[in-house]
Amino acid sequence: MYIPTFQDVRDAHERIKPYVHRTPVLTSTFLNELTGASLFFKCENFQKAAAFKVRGASNAVFGLSDEMAARGVATHSSGNHALSLAYAAGRRGIPSHVVMPRTAPQAKKDAVIGYGGKITECEPSTSSREQVFAQVQAETGADFVHPYNDPRVIAGQGTCSRELADQVPELDAVVAPIGGGGMISGTCLTLSNIAPDVKIYAAEPEQADDAARSFRAGHIIADDAPVTVADGLKVPLKELTWHFVSTHVSDILTASEQEIIDAMRLTWARMKIIMEPSSAVPLATILKNRDLFAGKRVGVIITGGNVDLDRLPWMNS
Repeated sequence: MYIPTFQDVRDAHERIKPYVHRTPVLTSTFLNELTGASLFFKCENFQKAAAFKVRGASNAVFGLSDEMAARGVATHSSGNHALSLAYAAGRRGIPSHVVMPRTAPQAKKDAVIGYGGKITECEPSTSSREQVFAQVQAETGADFVHPYNDPRVIAGQGTCSRELADQVPELDAVVAPIGGGGMISGTCLTLSNIAPDVKIYAAEPEQADDAARSFRAGHIIADDAPVTVADGLKVPLKELTWHFVSTHVSDILTASEQEIIDAMRLTWARMKIIMEPSSAVPLATILKNRDLFAGKRVGVIITGGNVDLDRLPWMNS
């Protein structure tokens, strides 16, 4: 499998520029005092389609030849990659076919449909997702844009930390959520080339901690259907993302469901921004590991803001 290079990130940056936002970096004096660190929040919740995944999806869609693009694109996703691919395909005027778990947040399903994507539902497990997707791809002949195990996608995600490094020089560390590892792989690819002294930490729910267990074991361990409020972080690592995680990540930190919900609510209350549970996992792990980050300049990637406003997690906690 092709391993993307930093030149691929540079190319992606130019290719997707017309279709994505250069998202802002926000700070919070309250959260700095609470953690003892200087936190810089890269707000991909303000991105097109309200998720960082529009970077990788746009890079894949706009990198296709006209002949390939005419057949459309297809993927399986719990939500943000699905709606990001539908967004990018809509901008290029080509079809998009998306397999989503029936339990995916309605807000994410509505966004896919709003961008013109066609949804086929599956059961909430990796095995069901891949089985249903195989049928959809066989019927459509569309180009498969994997949510994260795709060099085009990883190169696109790498543009996020490239912007962050421009916006906030001299970071000591960057913390980003990890599910399948697309964002963390893009972060590794970029920072290992332009800021190799920056430590990269991945943040994961305790109830979906297969990446942390993989990291300790030295090989991929995949859970089929973990249950966590962080719906974007339920998928396992694959070969390409494992390459970056195992090579460049300093550690994988975990947080409990209550810690994730508390961090999400705290950010909503103090920073006045809408973010989804998956995006709260980095702050939850920083709060849990204050000694690790105290006195450091820390980039925190808020990966998305697609939340079902009728079912906020603290309503039931």
